[in-house]
Amino acid sequence: MLRSIDPFLSRASRNMKKSAIREILKLLQRPGMISFAGGLPSPDTFPADDIKAVVEEVLRNESETALQYGTTEGDPLLRKVLAERHRRDGLNVDPENLIIVSGSQQGLDLLSRIFIDPDDYVICGLPSYLGGLNAFQTYGARLRGIPLDENGMRPDELEKAVVRLKDLGRKIKFIYLIPDFQNPTGITMPEARREKIIEIAEKHNLLIIEDSPYREIRFEGVPQKMMKQIDRYGRVISLCSFSKILSPGLRIGWIIGEAPILDKVVTAKQTADLCTSPFIQRIVARYIGKGLLDKNIPRTIELYRSRRDFMLECFSKYMPEGVSWTRPEGGLFLFVTLPGGLDTGEILKKAIDNNVAFVEGSTFFCNDSGHNTMRINFSFSSSAETETGVKRLAEVLREQIRKA
Repeated sequence: MLRSIDPFLSRASRNMKKSAIREILKLLQRPGMISFAGGLPSPDTFPADDIKAVVEEVLRNESETALQYGTTEGDPLLRKVLAERHRRDGLNVDPENLIIVSGSQQGLDLLSRIFIDPDDYVICGLPSYLGGLNAFQTYGARLRGIPLDENGMRPDELEKAVVRLKDLGRKIKFIYLIPDFQNPTGITMPEARREKIIEIAEKHNLLIIEDSPYREIRFEGVPQKMMKQIDRYGRVISLCSFSKILSPGLRIGWIIGEAPILDKVVTAKQTADLCTSPFIQRIVARYIGKGLLDKNIPRTIELYRSRRDFMLECFSKYMPEGVSWTRPEGGLFLFVTLPGGLDTGEILKKAIDNNVAFVEGSTFFCNDSGHNTMRINFSFSSSAETETGVKRLAEVLREQIRKA
């Protein structure tokens, strides 16, 4: 009788952590629950009829190739149309600089696999995307968080941390950033700061991973250049995804990088899944080629803009004094800060009892801080659900502030 699998586990599997967000979502199936927890796109943005028509066309005309194994690098047509879209937006990239992956989360895993040795350091934001932090730690990385201000990661604090770690003999592999509508804060990094961070990476011989799943979901303000577009040194690796601009169920993302890096990614991917679904890739390629993506994104932006605005209106109307929140120019999230001394981990339990949920902010901080913060998703819920949910949450917060 096998008593325990512990003696057989690898170091990497021992480092694995379940996503706190995914675990919360399991608790939210009961009737009447309103969830602001997941980073869920609205099903109202899913172009089901258009995708159905494209699926039928691909099966009718291209089934022999679409249903066969494909190359690890990805469908040539999809890579071509993606490169064309990026060039239209000012990023000079060829199809050879793109690799298709099964969602950008797989990209984070593959890049972690090829770069991280146990006890290497990864530099990230305080706070930062939980899925990235978990991927890095699975491969044994140590995380060093850099404080954010209203413009994102602070370059002065970044360089001080890099110098300090190097003086201690630590090996730093890369800086992890979400420059546009950062998860969880919603902050967008100005172009001048992106340039400064790239210069720091060049000075100290570091790579940068630019995670960019929300970039095209902009409601207002001026789009900033991708860090990959600014990069003159070949140090930036960009991750992009269709999860927020088309459908997360398709599980299609892509990595943009220099040839030596992508060659290693291909090798790692061959041991993971051989190739991302050729069928789904060809569907997405044909969908984009027909101009359908460019028609759907503005509708998505308009819906999410209205939901953000209504969420902000409800927060202003119902939240108690002492609670503050961000006003993002795009993306899916607000980041909320409560008076010091309150713990959103404890508040979450009371909120769930009151049939509303969020993600406690501390899960996004690699240094066990941020206990008085929370992340709120505004893209998924209807107006009626948003107002009811904000009222419920405000009621819980008001009571906790009163007791503090």
